[in-house]
Amino acid sequence: MLSDDPSARMSGGDIFYRDATAEDADAVAALHADSWRRHYRGAYLDSFLDGDVVTDRLKVWRERLAQPANDRITVVATLGDGLAGFVHVVLNENPTWGALLDNLHVTFQLKHTGIGGKLMREAARRLLQRGGQKFYLWVLDQNVAAQKFYAKQDGIRVETCLRGPFPGGGRALGHRIAWADARTLLSRK
Repeated sequence: MLSDDPSARMSGGDIFYRDATAEDADAVAALHADSWRRHYRGAYLDSFLDGDVVTDRLKVWRERLAQPANDRITVVATLGDGLAGFVHVVLNENPTWGALLDNLHVTFQLKHTGIGGKLMREAARRLLQRGGQKFYLWVLDQNVAAQKFYAKQDGIRVETCLRGPFPGGGRALGHRIAWADARTLLSRK
């Protein structure tokens, strides 16, 4: 079981970052569902979040990770045998904004330990290796903590609009956060 003290959690072992494989799909789906349940209330319908969200995410992640693809990047952060977080990027998703950082989630017990920032840098490094430079993401209005995190990562809010309908239903305001050059993240510690 993970401690509630971030320094104790980090001292128990090293975090490793690697490309995701099909074997990671179930753990990624479980973390994704848990994150949605914690942060997307009021945007996604409670009936969906309290119901079959895990099955929905399992289907998505098993498909995404079944075969390597040149149009996406998925990096996992592991601690021991467990998943600490993951990031998923869709390359060349938008002609204006570049690659879409579609998902960034860190295990709840490991938030505020630097894993999210490192996952962002890993995604930026891999994006640059594949010839990309610009990327963006959408963050929901009620996820204030994520908005603050992306601002600390030098992301710029460039647009706000109504998003959805989401899986299972629901709509909410979303903010497009953009980076004109992924290299800005690589200089961060």
